[in-house]
Amino acid sequence: MFTETIKLALRAITRNLLRSFLTVLGVVIGVAAVIAMVTIGNGTTAQVTSEISKLGTNLLFVRPGQFGPGRASADAKKFSERDVEAIRDQISGLRAVAGVNQSSQTVIFGGESRATTIVGTVGDYLVAQDWTLATGRTFLASEERGGQAVCLIGETVRSKLFGSTPALDQTIRVDNVACEIIGTLSKKGQSGMGSDQDDVVMMPLKVFQRRIGGSQDVSSIMLSAENGVSTSKVQASVELLLRERRKIVAGREDDFSVNDMTQMAATLTGTTTLMTGLLGAVAAVSLLVGGIGIMNIMLVSVTERTREIGIRLAIGAVESQVLMQFLVEAVTLSVFGGVVGIVLGLTIAYTAVSLMSVPFVASPSIVLLAFAFSAIIGMVFGYFPARRAAQLNPIEALRHE
Repeated sequence: MFTETIKLALRAITRNLLRSFLTVLGVVIGVAAVIAMVTIGNGTTAQVTSEISKLGTNLLFVRPGQFGPGRASADAKKFSERDVEAIRDQISGLRAVAGVNQSSQTVIFGGESRATTIVGTVGDYLVAQDWTLATGRTFLASEERGGQAVCLIGETVRSKLFGSTPALDQTIRVDNVACEIIGTLSKKGQSGMGSDQDDVVMMPLKVFQRRIGGSQDVSSIMLSAENGVSTSKVQASVELLLRERRKIVAGREDDFSVNDMTQMAATLTGTTTLMTGLLGAVAAVSLLVGGIGIMNIMLVSVTERTREIGIRLAIGAVESQVLMQFLVEAVTLSVFGGVVGIVLGLTIAYTAVSLMSVPFVASPSIVLLAFAFSAIIGMVFGYFPARRAAQLNPIEALRHE
């Protein structure tokens, strides 16, 4: 009996293909919009997380000055190497501490030159940023202490200056400093801000201070907490130590800032997740519109087929059979729209993320939820027309023209 009901429902749907297509269009658009929006949002969130992870693990950045309206001046005094040593010796739970200075300089090798970022730092900088070497070695302790002119170069600098020629043990000129290449860095790609992380030359901090920076200041400090150590506790400890060292009395604002990348990552991820949810909710409204469209068309169908319904009831069909026939028609339309919407939504999402250069992160749960919701829409909005058809008086229905 149920098979016969499905056959009758499919026959009624195929009898008016154009109307059936226009009926399911709302469901198709709704399902496709939900899946596309959520998938694109998930890809954006994954991209943000990936970009932040490129910076390193459990990172904190310490910079002089506070930024923003009404905050302490960004021209606050720089840090010293003693500040770096104090953090390294007195703050527990740190796996890497690195003072960092940087400047834009022209690097020359043979007939090739390139303007790039010069970073003066120590070996812990690579540890903090989870940066590995493609070839060579990192700085020796004696090179860091003695200020020997050695350097590490990023992949972009290596390819632009050397091409297919081996760069290891070659000497480049950084401004007026002849610097021996002791290692090349593995490729990291672009940062979240769009800058090329591989367009860099690193040298010992003391070399940078003496030969390029011209002072003993440290412009920023990079910290990396050990796994399992709360970065918020490390942040509080560093702030307390630096307030003491910089003689900031109680009640006065810090003249430095300690930024926790874990908190920043959580904030950014939370923001993108919230936006994804909002976009998905807005897109889901079109599913309701599609359901209303199904109800309207089914009501029209009941009116058009009143005489047919009367004949069925007169020859022995019971109300439940008529109810089931019209309900199956509504659910079939919505389910078909859901299937087409899933395919269309995933196609749109894949095209969009390819153009945006973000990962394609399809969510099976969202796909199933959208499909189930489309079926429920068909049941809910199809029930009222089906109930109206089942409750028709056979005699009045037969009289209908």
